[in-house]
Amino acid sequence: MAANIIREKVTRGFRPRRRREYLDILDTPTYVIGDVHGCYDLLSALERRIFADAAALPGRKLIIMLGDFIDRGPASAQVVSRLMAPLPNGFERICLTGNHELAMLAYADGEISLDDWVALGGDATLNSYGVDIQTLRRQYPRQKKLDTFIRTWLPDDHLNFLRGLPILLDTPQVLFVHAGIDPERPITAQEDDDLVFIRSRFYDSAQPLPKLIIHGHTPVRQAEAHGLRLNIDTGAFRSGKLTAARLWQGRIHITST
Repeated sequence: MAANIIREKVTRGFRPRRRREYLDILDTPTYVIGDVHGCYDLLSALERRIFADAAALPGRKLIIMLGDFIDRGPASAQVVSRLMAPLPNGFERICLTGNHELAMLAYADGEISLDDWVALGGDATLNSYGVDIQTLRRQYPRQKKLDTFIRTWLPDDHLNFLRGLPILLDTPQVLFVHAGIDPERPITAQEDDDLVFIRSRFYDSAQPLPKLIIHGHTPVRQAEAHGLRLNIDTGAFRSGKLTAARLWQGRIHITST
């Protein structure tokens, strides 16, 4: 129930629809990485594995991040900095937004409370930026002053990076998104709310899907395809397993830390 209330608060502040990306990547070796949740060491290890694997493949390569880079794990600030940094030559990266990025922005913009964000793991993110909430509460006993300090402290370049993330990447054969889609709607009519929050209406629907949907959001023990759904969120911050899928020449290869 509490999670649904926070979801309503976060989505209440949605602006006009977030940007969608459309690419033809049929001939491009593509690596898709699931929910990182502040696990910088796991992301670094997985990227090293990707770079080594890609050395044998031709042409440019694409890395797609499925959102939820922050919260819960210990190094969200470092993860965001890494995603903002250039990749080795020959690689490009597209980062999609998840519900946790939107929650951070909702707090930064005054649309949800600090407690709302902390309930989603925002305290770990703040710690990674050098913010100790308990210490600051003693220094700023009034909530308004505490919020003002924290919102001013969060780096503008990181917030601006998160603000600019698209919410969906559509290609001729595969759709990449954080949580899933509403099977009752065409891809062009998807709501931002569903793209970052949907669970059972996506998983449990018998409605045929238009193409393969690669997503995260709902942790699973191991990445598995169920029909045209491939979930690669293996709960990195709890399991220590961050997962990537490689798409190349019509085949999918799964690897994890």
